[in-house]
Amino acid sequence: MNQEQEIGPYRVRHAEERDVPGARSVMLDTFYREFGYGYVPAWHADTVDIGATYLTHPRHTLVVAVLGDEVVGTTALHSRGPAHPPHPRALAERYPSGRTAQLLRVYVRPGHRRHGLARAMVRAACAFAAEVPGYESVYLHTNVDVPGAEAFWRSLATEVFDARATGEHGGYGTVHFEIPIRVTCA
Repeated sequence: MNQEQEIGPYRVRHAEERDVPGARSVMLDTFYREFGYGYVPAWHADTVDIGATYLTHPRHTLVVAVLGDEVVGTTALHSRGPAHPPHPRALAERYPSGRTAQLLRVYVRPGHRRHGLARAMVRAACAFAAEVPGYESVYLHTNVDVPGAEAFWRSLATEVFDARATGEHGGYGTVHFEIPIRVTCA
């Protein structure tokens, strides 16, 4: 589960304690610079204690892309399905906590994009989920207003709900996707 992959000068691997400050920086920079709304405790509490959330929990992981010692990308996976609210009740019921591997924090610093890092991190996280007993599906939601996000996820996942017209998540361009657990290692 802890294999490292080289992509040009980058390495993609499961995070270690030494990666926590860099991973937190990537996440916070994304909240503030990319999304424009900053840190929202109800949505981003995992970034405060990355170690306990992702590194020590046996069903969770944080995958990082590194260049030298610098973390330039993150992808997290945990066992909590989408909560209602803010997500529609039908999604919370379809993807229950404990049986759902939720992908989140799929971020790559702007200067390091277009190298296949996000795809490699997602595949590593999904491979992890496929090896953890009890996961039935991989779920994620994304803000399709972020350039490239919608096309990226459509290349890997199947849309299950388009929330852009519902006002869910404060009216952000949220679309929900699923990656079948049995094809995650392909």
